[in-house]
Amino acid sequence: MRDSQLSVDELLAKLEVKLREEMAKRDLHNPAMIGIHSGGAWIAEKLHACLELREPLGLLNISYYRDDFSQIGMHPQVRPSNMPFRVEGRDIILIDDVLYTGRTIRAALNEIFDYGRPAQVVLGVLIERDGRQIPVQADCIGGRIELGPNEKIKLSGPTPLVLNIHSSLAA
Repeated sequence: MRDSQLSVDELLAKLEVKLREEMAKRDLHNPAMIGIHSGGAWIAEKLHACLELREPLGLLNISYYRDDFSQIGMHPQVRPSNMPFRVEGRDIILIDDVLYTGRTIRAALNEIFDYGRPAQVVLGVLIERDGRQIPVQADCIGGRIELGPNEKIKLSGPTPLVLNIHSSLAA
């Protein structure tokens, strides 16, 4: 999958189907959905509506939980997380836009557990790429991509949602 094939709508539709299958397989009843700020939150908003979930959407800003916080610093416009439901004992669907190193998901799980111990967490990502540094695997994905060592993929939005591949090499 490369540039011309990165249709967010197609990836969202595939991810929705996979989530429905996983929800049935794991017998999730009244799951709560959490999106990781910012791209994961945009994807979660769309999936939350498609899946007709009853609970309001939760949003995580994992800035304080990142293991590279001391290296990258704090973004001046950090927004707080919003968890409008009880996490303890709940089935949770965690959504992010791109699964790359696994560090964002690790940070998100740390924050979720600060709210309580969920019964189970299903991880859904719009796109999974190579380059894992931590053993994290998505349960449901919209698509996969392999990128070169100097390439990055980024979701821009919220309207429209567009996936772009960028090279960090100077042209």
